[in-house]
Amino acid sequence: MDLRFYWSIFSRRLPYFMLVATVISAVSIIIAFSLPPAYVSEMKLIVEAPRIPDDLAASTVRTPAQQQLELLEQRLLTRANLIDIANRQRVFPDISEMSPDRIVSAMRARTTVRESSHRAPVPLMQISFEARSGAVAAGVLNEYLNLIQQEDVRSRTARAAQTLEFFEQEVARLSEELAKRNARLLAFKTENSDALPESLDYKLSQQTLLQERQAMLEREIAGLEDQRQNLILIFESTGRVNGYDGAQQSPESRELEDLRRQLSEALIVYSEQNPRVKVLKARIAEMEKTVQPRAEDEGDTTGNALLDVQLAEIATRIDVLRGQQSATQARLEKVTDTINRTPATSIRIEELTQARDNLQQQYNLAVDRLSRASTGERIEVTAQGQRVSVIEPPVVPNRPSKPNRAVIAAGGCFMGILAGLGLVVLLELLNRSVRRPEDLIARLDITPLATIPYIPTPGEIWRRRGFKLMRITIIFITVSAGVYAIHTYYQPLDLVAERVMEKIGTRW
Repeated sequence: MDLRFYWSIFSRRLPYFMLVATVISAVSIIIAFSLPPAYVSEMKLIVEAPRIPDDLAASTVRTPAQQQLELLEQRLLTRANLIDIANRQRVFPDISEMSPDRIVSAMRARTTVRESSHRAPVPLMQISFEARSGAVAAGVLNEYLNLIQQEDVRSRTARAAQTLEFFEQEVARLSEELAKRNARLLAFKTENSDALPESLDYKLSQQTLLQERQAMLEREIAGLEDQRQNLILIFESTGRVNGYDGAQQSPESRELEDLRRQLSEALIVYSEQNPRVKVLKARIAEMEKTVQPRAEDEGDTTGNALLDVQLAEIATRIDVLRGQQSATQARLEKVTDTINRTPATSIRIEELTQARDNLQQQYNLAVDRLSRASTGERIEVTAQGQRVSVIEPPVVPNRPSKPNRAVIAAGGCFMGILAGLGLVVLLELLNRSVRRPEDLIARLDITPLATIPYIPTPGEIWRRRGFKLMRITIIFITVSAGVYAIHTYYQPLDLVAERVMEKIGTRW
């Protein structure tokens, strides 16, 4: 490498290099020392576990700690909150002239929120704010802290209260529905009280007894029918009814027979005009009026008063038994009907009971959850559940945290030097003139025998150096005057730098 050649090129391009490097370096130095001091205040928040163990009493608000921090961050940095805090704390000196969008952007650019990773053992949030004074930075962070704690308490208590209200409404609804189901089941059982499955065994035994009674009544009626036929056959064969067992007669019939016997015995001794005979005849006439209608009810009579009385008595007993048979048959049919309706009634009762039991289970579960919701709501109201606590409150910083003026100035100068070198390289790449023997060989494919350098006179050397020094001086004076004019007549450089930093912070 021909270092002398490159140095000569750099010397010729030195004014351009100086212009770029000087402008950038001067602007960087002015900005570094014009930037207003920035004070940064920090605070650290942590999500504490519930004070009461979950196995004893659990809260109904179950939000993961990391998610809780993210929700609080989003609710904190809302447009309304940022504008309200900026106005109360007078974060910006010209805030009355700033638009709401600019205030929100500037507040978000100055606010830094860092959260611990999901794998961290302790959920931690660190919030910092940059302001023009330490008091403003600490005041904004205190506002942030109040909003975070209020929002945390409000959201958790509101969710716990909503959960409690929901289960209270659910318990009331299920209680009303359960009362309706019980009333429906009771009404159905009342309407079908004669066909309930609980009385099926009793109904079956009653049916058996009624069937046996029907059979017994049939046998008794058949026996009386046979007895009546036998009396008629005996009377037709012998003309007498003595073969009839008087034990089967009614008391009236026996009394009538006894009176007739006494009358026969009295006529043997007394005449018909005897008072005793008259009394017996009168009594016999009265008894015949009592017994005779029973015989006449049977239809045709046999002509024998005693036989007719006996037949009438048998007919009366048969009528009584048949009446009992009809009543028994009616009861048997009713019992049979209830037995036949019992399976359908049982199925319907089971359906209603199962629906009622299912609803009862839901009601019991809702009551249990209501109890837990009430406990959880009480835990949140008394601040015994999971909550956000401060481990490092915001403090007023004693000295500004930035800017680092030396780093900014040194970085600006370094960037100016790189920009100047880049301009020199770019100009040389665009210059296609021939300046060395190598250029002749490369361009014309000619190898020169010798080269004679240009030898300037001492006057040319001094004039060249004077022009170079003058150009450098003009560059310095022009750059300084331009920066001063911008700072004085257009806008102070600290405000320009502040807005540039705001734009950078907003983007990044």
